[in-house]
Amino acid sequence: MTYRLRLRYLLSTALILILASCAAPPKKKEEVVFYPPPPELPRLQYLTSFSSSKDVEEEQSALELFVVGKREPQAISKPYGVAIYDGKLYVCDTNVGVLIFDLKGKSFGFLKGARGPGKLIQPVNISIDADGVKYVTDPIRSQVVAFDRSDEYLTAYGLKEQWKPTNAVPFGDMLYVVDHENKAIRVFDKKSRELVRTLGDRGDQGERLSTPANIAFDKEGDLYVTDTGRFQVVKYDRDGHFKSAIGGLGDNLGQFARPRGIAIDRQGHIYVADAAFNNVQEFNKDGRLLLYFGEAGDGPGQFILPAQVIVDYDNLEYFRKYVQPGFEAENLIIVTSQLGSHLVSIFAGGKEQGKKYPGDEEVLQYLKELKQKALERSEKKEPWEEKGTEKSNAPGGPAESQQTK
Repeated sequence: MTYRLRLRYLLSTALILILASCAAPPKKKEEVVFYPPPPELPRLQYLTSFSSSKDVEEEQSALELFVVGKREPQAISKPYGVAIYDGKLYVCDTNVGVLIFDLKGKSFGFLKGARGPGKLIQPVNISIDADGVKYVTDPIRSQVVAFDRSDEYLTAYGLKEQWKPTNAVPFGDMLYVVDHENKAIRVFDKKSRELVRTLGDRGDQGERLSTPANIAFDKEGDLYVTDTGRFQVVKYDRDGHFKSAIGGLGDNLGQFARPRGIAIDRQGHIYVADAAFNNVQEFNKDGRLLLYFGEAGDGPGQFILPAQVIVDYDNLEYFRKYVQPGFEAENLIIVTSQLGSHLVSIFAGGKEQGKKYPGDEEVLQYLKELKQKALERSEKKEPWEEKGTEKSNAPGGPAESQQTK
């Protein structure tokens, strides 16, 4: 064997050994989770989650491994806001920046415009307009920073006085911004960047905001605000006229303890993430509970401090491979958790093929009956709880006295 052949053989052997030691194990397939669980008809399926760059990036090629070495994954640290547009998932990591999971290109990166005048300090929320403009709220910078369709810096919205923007959502020619500091919603003209009006800080006490967190619009243009101080979702028209409120403080179905993220689908159903209950509750357009999903935990479909929820109809194709046969997926529901190993959870809303699903009114009647049965059970007294009956007669207690009356 010549020197060149011997050298080529040694290099090839070394490359094989390197690849064998560096090859990443395949991602573990997660269990299938439906809500509500069987035997009820499923309405949502948990699909997958994102917690680091390795959840989107393809495995490195042999050549890349040999030339540049193993690529270290970029983990999500503390996510809050999330948005998806044209095959890209944008995650606001309050400790790191805006992370981009490119589902088309199977790559990972950062928001490239977030430098120079577009530099972000603590991005909390992100929303994306139909034209691809992204609005990122940064309460430490005290501005809403806009980036164009190509993710380059565009402009910024702010106020001279003290304020704390935590969520910004465009509607028509206006940009609606949650001002956490002043307990109000600020409305800016998108083009001029001028403040047009302020909502939620006037009227009767019952119509005012206390601690606004996040906002969303329905297709009619009504504005919904999660208010952690009121423990409610407050509904206004676009001019700030109070219309109604959903929920209240409590631990029963339809109530809240720490409402945060909010989203509204095409049917007018309202989704509210509660950081205390570690779930998402779904209401109809009249504010009546239809479903809740998720629970405290670090498994598939579970949450730890859920922060934001969004509904999307345009990017389902990138997740169809996770949908179970026989389940007809109609949209995506994406929920962020601030802790755990399932930080950005992806669900599909839909129906089981060939099954007749009850309408909203039938669901509401079913829930009403369940609630009534639970109430009756709680009010029913056991024999030892009846007036005049001694505690010692309770099962498991001391033996009943054998004395005759």
